[in-house]
Amino acid sequence: MTIRLDVRALLPVLALQLLATACTSERERPSDANPTAGAPPVIVKGEPVSCINRSQVRNTVVRSDRVIDFEMQGGKVYRNTLTSNCPGLGMDRAITYNTSTDQLCTPQIVYVLQNVGGQPRQGAGCGLGKFVPVEYERKAKAEN
Repeated sequence: MTIRLDVRALLPVLALQLLATACTSERERPSDANPTAGAPPVIVKGEPVSCINRSQVRNTVVRSDRVIDFEMQGGKVYRNTLTSNCPGLGMDRAITYNTSTDQLCTPQIVYVLQNVGGQPRQGAGCGLGKFVPVEYERKAKAEN
């Protein structure tokens, strides 16, 4: 049996892949050297801490396989860069954890919360790093 491939049929797909690659520069992709690439830029507002109060977390924003922002009541934000990449975290963008205290601490394990067929499932486990207090940078308005 001979299979023939019409390359012309693949051109639209290849064009979209090339366009997507061109629109995302290498420095925007997270890497071991720059795990926060692609996350909103921040200004560090103090020394890293080992623990935060779990009951004060208002929102958890997963930025990549390695970076999670913990937005607290009162507006404070802590950026946590995990000790290593956490497979699937950047895609599923949700975490779960087990703790018997009201603290999230370094090096506690958090788990990717996967959606499998509409059912939540615990995925890969990854260690938290230090919690760095940050403030999101505000973009300056363009002057006319």
